[in-house]
Amino acid sequence: MSNLFPSLETFAKGSAATAAGLSTIGMGLLYYGQNFLIYPSAFPQGSRENVPVPTDFSLPYSDVTLTTADNVKVKAYLLTQRPKLHINGETRIEWDDDEDGDAEEFAATRPTVLMFHGNGGNHGHRIPLAKVFYLKMRCNVLMLSYRGYGLSEGTPSEKGLQMDAQTALDYVLAHEYLSRTPIILYGQSIGGAVAIHLASQNRQIITALVLENTFMSLPRLIPTALPWLGPFSFLCHQKWESYLKVPKIPKEIPILMLGGMQDEVVPRVHMQELWALVRNRGREPSAEKPSDSSESSLASIKAIAAGRASAASSPTKASAPGEPRKDIKAGGVHEPHAGERGTPHKEVDGDNIYLEFPEGTHNDTCVQPGYWTAVAEFVANLSPDKRGDH
Repeated sequence: MSNLFPSLETFAKGSAATAAGLSTIGMGLLYYGQNFLIYPSAFPQGSRENVPVPTDFSLPYSDVTLTTADNVKVKAYLLTQRPKLHINGETRIEWDDDEDGDAEEFAATRPTVLMFHGNGGNHGHRIPLAKVFYLKMRCNVLMLSYRGYGLSEGTPSEKGLQMDAQTALDYVLAHEYLSRTPIILYGQSIGGAVAIHLASQNRQIITALVLENTFMSLPRLIPTALPWLGPFSFLCHQKWESYLKVPKIPKEIPILMLGGMQDEVVPRVHMQELWALVRNRGREPSAEKPSDSSESSLASIKAIAAGRASAASSPTKASAPGEPRKDIKAGGVHEPHAGERGTPHKEVDGDNIYLEFPEGTHNDTCVQPGYWTAVAEFVANLSPDKRGDH
């Protein structure tokens, strides 16, 4: 997908068309082509055909097919907990066969994480992240593949992804034993917008949210991402207006926000403004949309289109002094080396936490030192009244 944008920019710069002609092209491209730009499900190449499976990472799982309210079949991986897991070497995981139903009883006592991925690649690319939830935090994990992604049917859209997410939640709520577990939503980039929407629509059901590098709304991408389309940003019908939905999430639901200070796609101010909304939940939200500025506009629709698949399967970076390095592929813990980078900036408001990672970019914040320690502590510290039955 990233190769598409240089060709568009070259065309725009080299065109001898009149301003009126460019305006017509720009309006048509933005209005009719935005779904292709925003949901590049075929990138990286082969993402619609080649979907990794959890057993590639030595994880037990069930392959689940969900049918949405509009009769679209979407794929998901379900990883339910086992009471006895054994790590043999660095990557091989073994578990005991369940003969007496002990696994179900144990899984019913653990949180269930619903994972919502970014807009590139497929859910199989995020298995290394699910592995951390599964091994380090002993969570059940449901990994959803949006419509039009991986082996799921359909064509992606804002309403479609929202419907997919609700279907995944309904599946957990109807599950024989997962229905009794606390439900945590984990969303990266556009997946954060999916999680925010789902929580705003299921206020008495969701236990907590973990959001990484997400944004206030999609229309604010355009002025800085594709400046020549800036005058037509009002035509963006894929809105994902998270700034309107965060205030609807009850203040009793804890939210952990994780941002990369070097994010080249979502400028820091978007996470900062969302953090302000998180802290101010319970107050009457403003009826006005947030003002745009060169600083606060989202930075790169083309970078979002490049997706997040590469980061999930890349090796971790060095850790901070005195802090273990998390190897996402192996799910292991390694001792740090001298001279490694410093700790993230942290803000706390009640049960809500905001962390900024100095070296984190849009695609590698999830492998920054301290990231998974913060997530694990957040999950472990959920109070009993927030972890009870639904």
